[in-house]
Amino acid sequence: MDVASTPPIRDESKDVSIPQEALSRTPSATLEGNVTFRFRPFSGIYNDIRARAPYYLSDWIDAWNYRVIPAIVLIFFANVLPGIAFSLDLIETTQQYGVAEVLLSSFMAAFIFSIFGAQPLCIAGVTGPITVLNKTIFDIIEGQSDAPDYLQFIGWVYLWGAILHWITAALNWCNFLRYVTLFSCDTFGFYVSWVYLQYGVQVITRQFPGPSSSASSQTLDGAFVGIILALLMLVTSYLFRTASRSSLFHRHVRRFLADYGMPISLIASSAMAYWGRFNHANPNTLPVGRAFQPAGGRSWLVKFWQLDGKWVGIAFPFGFALWVLFFFDHNVSSLMAQGSDFPLRKPPGFHYDFFLLGITTFIAGLLGIPAPNGLIPQAPIHTTSLLVMGKTSKKDIERALALASNSATDPQGSGSIKVTTSVEDNPDGISRIHTRRSHLHMPHIAEKLEPDPTQSHDGQGDERRHEVPVAVVEQRVSNLAQGSLCLVLLTGPFLHVLSLIPRGVLAGLFWYMGADALEGNGITRKLLYFLRDKALTPADEPLRKVRRSRILLFVAVQLAGFGATMAVTQTIAAIGFPIIILLLVPLRTFVVPRLPFTEEELSILDGPTASPFTMESVGGSI
Repeated sequence: MDVASTPPIRDESKDVSIPQEALSRTPSATLEGNVTFRFRPFSGIYNDIRARAPYYLSDWIDAWNYRVIPAIVLIFFANVLPGIAFSLDLIETTQQYGVAEVLLSSFMAAFIFSIFGAQPLCIAGVTGPITVLNKTIFDIIEGQSDAPDYLQFIGWVYLWGAILHWITAALNWCNFLRYVTLFSCDTFGFYVSWVYLQYGVQVITRQFPGPSSSASSQTLDGAFVGIILALLMLVTSYLFRTASRSSLFHRHVRRFLADYGMPISLIASSAMAYWGRFNHANPNTLPVGRAFQPAGGRSWLVKFWQLDGKWVGIAFPFGFALWVLFFFDHNVSSLMAQGSDFPLRKPPGFHYDFFLLGITTFIAGLLGIPAPNGLIPQAPIHTTSLLVMGKTSKKDIERALALASNSATDPQGSGSIKVTTSVEDNPDGISRIHTRRSHLHMPHIAEKLEPDPTQSHDGQGDERRHEVPVAVVEQRVSNLAQGSLCLVLLTGPFLHVLSLIPRGVLAGLFWYMGADALEGNGITRKLLYFLRDKALTPADEPLRKVRRSRILLFVAVQLAGFGATMAVTQTIAAIGFPIIILLLVPLRTFVVPRLPFTEEELSILDGPTASPFTMESVGGSI
């Protein structure tokens, strides 16, 4: 998978190949020693393009791998359907958007980032936060006596946001990401997970007939069938996932269930709606419009330049809020898609991609479609689906032992990543490398695949797995293909198929994706530590070194940030929720270290989101 022309050196904290070119082409930072900053406008964009350009051809050639096929299928269903479901409230409230706008937004983002982007693994599309922002703007301006045209006003909001995006990229402000640790990512991911669960409930409750609903469109029987379909979707998806992580069947069968379990569940649950008495209940399905036609019969071009000058100025603070949201949301999605658990070999490009995000935001305002940005949890799910699993060789063992003896901390000298490596000879003749990282916040990919059903004893806990991630199929085809499928859905026949999907199935999809993301979240993992049987907790579990009161204090601060964000989004002040999310970063940087934590405890409870190889693009980690 490594296509670098020169021999790579090894990142000792993560055992990831780092091309020599990637190290030499960034004058603003080094991976060892102190980080040196130089204010050079556009240098971040230039360095990102220069570092990624040598890999552009291999990004297409490397797609000749079977892992790309299940990645396309999984991300297509995980992207387009939640995007449409998130937009249902916006569609029904504003009457300015339709399914066509959502599909076109997803295609535009996939096309631009897969063809031109430096981080094609990051999936962009329509998210819950942007629909909340757009709906809040609609509620605010529609309450005015001289309310402007909504799409023209949004066009200026997006234009102001795009300008701020371009300024950010030009002035290298993405270097601020070096302060973003797992504290902020876990808190934001926890919020997004609960947004998914909440939207699932909202999809269900809106199917019940109300005072303003017609008997033909919403019936009590149809609402109850929607609940059954949602539970069916949730349960079957979890059954497939559980089987893929069990000791049942052959490992290739388990891998098939992991790749296609969710799409199979969605198709099967949708088909159940047309079987027997379920069909007679007439459950609500997705609303669709005409092929390639925007909502309300308007033209695709929004003439936002015709907006009255008064509202142009008013649109700026809303554009600022959009910029804050996308700065955190998109970049965190990129970080999580390139997390330290993924053995990536190609350099990132945060500055350049954020410049491209400004272009997609501007185009979205011009066409009157929701602005796309990075998706959580779809982005890390995409990278996970592209993992290549394998067994460690004797050469890998010798190298790991050498690295472990030479360096026990990360090159930044922060002490936030500690590696302990050992070798175990097993009856099957395979020597396995046991690697423990001190921050256990990101999902353990190796522990979710290929289980080794050995008996656990006190102090051993969950045994290591036979196979570990050895590579990621880093390419551009899967992102482009899933976006192209969104464009295919805009044709008449496929729009009809889309209209057959019951809303209850989408609710179950929300619950499954939210629960799955919640299960792997760092906050949840720390809370579950208190409930775990100590006899099944590994003796080298890093959390054993942290006082239980300090774990609770750390989690309490994260939950306070989550609660504030969730509370604000439920009010008319939801326009300001991006500010609260961004404040998580200075909270971690300036406030948390003043709390009664030791340096060792903080290094265990928190850590960098991505490896030093990935963070090198923004000047390294703190």
